[in-house]
Amino acid sequence: MSYSGDPFGQIIGLFTGKVETRWPGKAPSVIAKKPVKGDCHVLETGLESDTCADLSVHGGPDQAIHHYAADHMPFWQSHHAEQAMTFKPGCFGENVATTGLDEHNLCIGDVLTMGTARVQVSQGRQPCWKLDAHIERNDMAYSFRKTCKTGWYYRVLEAGIVKPDSFMHVIERPAPQWPIHEVIAARFSRDILDDTLEDLANLASLSAEWRTHFRQRTRRRVRGRK
Repeated sequence: MSYSGDPFGQIIGLFTGKVETRWPGKAPSVIAKKPVKGDCHVLETGLESDTCADLSVHGGPDQAIHHYAADHMPFWQSHHAEQAMTFKPGCFGENVATTGLDEHNLCIGDVLTMGTARVQVSQGRQPCWKLDAHIERNDMAYSFRKTCKTGWYYRVLEAGIVKPDSFMHVIERPAPQWPIHEVIAARFSRDILDDTLEDLANLASLSAEWRTHFRQRTRRRVRGRK
């Protein structure tokens, strides 16, 4: 389904990182990313020079690039005033920070330009303990889930080159009925209608991992009624 309307956003930061051992006795991480200066190659696996610490739970085609809305930073700054300086583009380990795009005006399956590359929204972020450790708050992952301000992932449909000040435009919208925030809410809520679970389990543009999650929840409900 072609799409020629809003939204569009401007990239204000691209970020990549290397695997580091950040916390003694715990798994390594790539959450502390650094800004990219100049042109950046967008590969099928993500941004060039970015790495992944644990491919069993991160990375792969459906989690090639993580995007976070810089427009959320004032929210976090106001809610955690004592750490206001912490909340700036790149602070959550994202690869892309923009203004103008968020979980409410983008949908699962949206195809966007990213420089000369094309990317597709695949799922929301499922934050883990590493986010808490990185931000030094034991409630950060919980707050992400509760507010649905988790950011989202892309799969790369076409490799290319992107600049840190590029604009991103939505060029296809195959599933306008599924804004990202609604899918994130469904992922982290127990009170979801059966029809919603079934629809998301069969949403082709949703990541395989999240479709499996919704399919398993549907099966458990069916077994529970027998």
